[in-house]
Amino acid sequence: MGKIIAIANQKGGVGKTTTAVNLCASLNHRDKKVLLIDCDPQGNATTGMGVKKGKIKSIYDVMFRDVPVKEAVTATKYGSLLGARPELAGANVELVEMENRTDLLKEKLEPIRDKYQYILIDCPPSLELLTVNALGAADTVLIPVQTEFYALEGLSDLIGTVRAVRQRINPDLQIEGLVMTMYDKRTKLSTDVEKALRESFPDLVYETMIPRNIRLSEAPSHGKPCLAYDKSSKGTKAYLHLANEFLKKQKGGKS
Repeated sequence: MGKIIAIANQKGGVGKTTTAVNLCASLNHRDKKVLLIDCDPQGNATTGMGVKKGKIKSIYDVMFRDVPVKEAVTATKYGSLLGARPELAGANVELVEMENRTDLLKEKLEPIRDKYQYILIDCPPSLELLTVNALGAADTVLIPVQTEFYALEGLSDLIGTVRAVRQRINPDLQIEGLVMTMYDKRTKLSTDVEKALRESFPDLVYETMIPRNIRLSEAPSHGKPCLAYDKSSKGTKAYLHLANEFLKKQKGGKS
């Protein structure tokens, strides 16, 4: 059965979608069968995978229009994609009225779970019902953390949400790990945040740190993961290292 990993942080601009797209591409590069689900109404992961939002069936169609999930998956060079379109912005309003409002995504993904080794879910940058659905469907949550002071404050809120989801919706949900993003070793702030994270969460923080890198910022505008845009860049190498560390962790039986 495929492992479902929600990539979440309620704070925007921390590299969440960048991590989702580039980890997907890096796992695909390692010959893993991977599906990326774009649950963010902005649809940035969709365009980052080189797919035009107006020409696909989307996660919205699967959740609210009874389109079979296998019919909505789009094949790309960088892994499979279940993309997003703008109408996903209204999903929270529709979910509020539903009895299974926290379990809908989990139910919809069951028919394809065995077809992939890893299913990554790019969550919205807020703690809303779409995010709760992703956490309810996931086995683990991977948390990108920007190396700045306010990221530490937001992290405690998200961990509290994970605990609440575990108590009420998904008792098996675990934290996959914390990934430091936009790291700049030249600044004292980055090194201070790194130290604080490693001291507070010694078993959860990945050794791999994602640097500030212009190629990572440029790649989405070309509709490509960084691996396809500039395979020799520091950003590409960092995400390949992250994929290796992630896979090694799976072999070790940790979650």
